[in-house]
Parts: sequence; structure tokens; C-alpha cells
Amino acid sequence: MLYWQLRLYYITLSNEILSYMTELSLLHRFIRYLEIERNASPRTLEAYQRDITQFLNFCCKHWELDCDDGIDYKRIDRLTIRMWLGSLMQSKLAKSTLARKTASVRSFLKFCYKRGIIYHNPAVLLMIPKKDHRLPQTVQAAHLDVMMESVETDTVEGIRDLALLELLYSTGMRLSELTSLNCADVDLQHNRVKVQGKGSKERIIPFGSRAKDALSRYLSERITLITPDSGMNDRSALFLTDKGKRIYPRLVQRKVAHYLTRVSEVTQKSPHVLRHSFATHLLDRGAGIRVIKDLLGHADLSATQIYAGTSIEHLRDAYKKAHPRASATGEDE
Repeated sequence: MLYWQLRLYYITLSNEILSYMTELSLLHRFIRYLEIERNASPRTLEAYQRDITQFLNFCCKHWELDCDDGIDYKRIDRLTIRMWLGSLMQSKLAKSTLARKTASVRSFLKFCYKRGIIYHNPAVLLMIPKKDHRLPQTVQAAHLDVMMESVETDTVEGIRDLALLELLYSTGMRLSELTSLNCADVDLQHNRVKVQGKGSKERIIPFGSRAKDALSRYLSERITLITPDSGMNDRSALFLTDKGKRIYPRLVQRKVAHYLTRVSEVTQKSPHVLRHSFATHLLDRGAGIRVIKDLLGHADLSATQIYAGTSIEHLRDAYKKAHPRASATGEDE
């Protein structure tokens, strides 16, 4: 008799613990799913976790419940989701932010539905708000030439900065791809570099002779940046700080902003501007949109097509300035 009482108690307790752990770890399980099965980047994982946590907190507040007591996911319906989206819209968030938050919640609820946590998916017909398609900011090629020439290369830090800038503009790689580069990833003999992009996808990008010259000079001086504090990860890194550590994103952002300020009045002075300029200048000179897609590492062609709009704007400006009948009066300006 005692055995069966203990057995029943054990089963009941186990079910309660399992139920509690299921709710407690559901978001964690979803994030792990994105990380392992979808190869999502750390930034994407952070954004999804933040968005879903915000949504779940809204649900608890709407239901007048304490999130610490657990969440009944079966209570989530389309009305709750729409009320949450309405509260976000009142915050006047950018459409791109709204689109990401909507996609985060929709993916999470789909995950819950497929695993039997909820019996129906209230977000299955939820429309993701369309993003504002703003043309990316670019810098003229002539201005970038002046920027490269303005870098003082009488120190190893200056030599590094020039190599860094030349490589960013010559390849159009992302900031995260640059900071994760190792010396072994650079092939000077064949003018190419191997980068690891989003979703841990590798691609090979060619670079020009100016980037090659700048890299060759930097690599010959790089050893002087290594210090006793440089670890194995630092010693393998392509770009190092003046303290012998692997270069980090904020330092690159400061460097790019510093040098761009000298030659351009664009409001955005970031490494991504060099990426935009790389793509736009290639398109202006006849490169195919699919070739640019592969060089940039875009998974979808639609992400690359925004540069076609930038190129058209350049053509329109050039036409207005050059054609004698482009003005309203038809007279030369």
C-alpha cells in the first residue's frame, strides 16, 4: 500500500515538475532551436528573445497575471496579438522594428503549435508590416580615394587602418565578418579572402590590387602589435588592436567614422556605408545583380535589389545635370 502511495506521489510530482519546466524553458528551447537548426546569428537570437519576452510580459499584464507563476500559452489568441501590436504602434517604432517583432512572435507560436504546446496557431494569418525601403547611403568613389590617401601610414596603427578600410570597401564584407577574420583566411597570392557570413555560411570574396598592397604592408608589420597578453585567439586574428587583442566592432566603427568624416557629409558614417558603396559602385559599372548578391552573401535577391534603386537615383541625377532638355524650361542650366 505504501509503495503505491509513494508511486502515485512520485508520478504526480514528476508531472508537476515536467509541466513547470516545459513552461519555464519553452522560450529557451525555441532560442536553442534557432541557434542549432536554423544557424541564427547571436544578434538574431538576442533580438528574438527580447521581442518574445516583451510579448509574453504584455500577455501577463493584459491577463492581470504574474509571469513568474507561468504562462498558459493556450490563452493567446489573435486579439491578444493585435492588442500587443497596437501598443507597439503607439510607441511610434520604425516599421522595420515592427516587422521584426511580428516575425519573432509568429515564429515562436508556430514552434509552440508544432510541438503540441498550443492546439491552434493564432498567428498563422498574421501579416508582417511592410518595411520602409530607404535607399542606402553611399560615398562617391572619388571621395573614398581621398579618404584612403588621407590615412597616415607612418605608424603600424595607420598601416592597419588603411588595410582595414581598403578591405572593407574592396570586398563589401560585413563588420562581423571583418572582426572574425584570421590571417589564414587571406590568400594574397590569388587576391581573395574567406569569410564566415550569417548562418555560418562561408564564401570567398576577391579583392583588388590596392587592398592587396595595403594588406601586404600590414601583414609585414602586424607582428609588432602582438604583446605578451595576446592569447591564441588574438594571435590568429588578422586585425589587432594596439594592445595586441583581436579587433572589436566598436573600434572599427570609430575608425571608419573618423576617416569618413574627413571626406563626406553623409549622416551615417559606419562600416555598412562602405558595404553600400561597394555594391552601388559595382552596379553602376555594369556588374550583374546576382553577382553582387553572391559577393555580399545575401540569402535572398530581394535584399540586393535595393541597390538597383540607388543606381537609378544616380542615373536620374546625372541625367538632370547633363541633358539639355532635362529641366522644366528645356534650357541649359
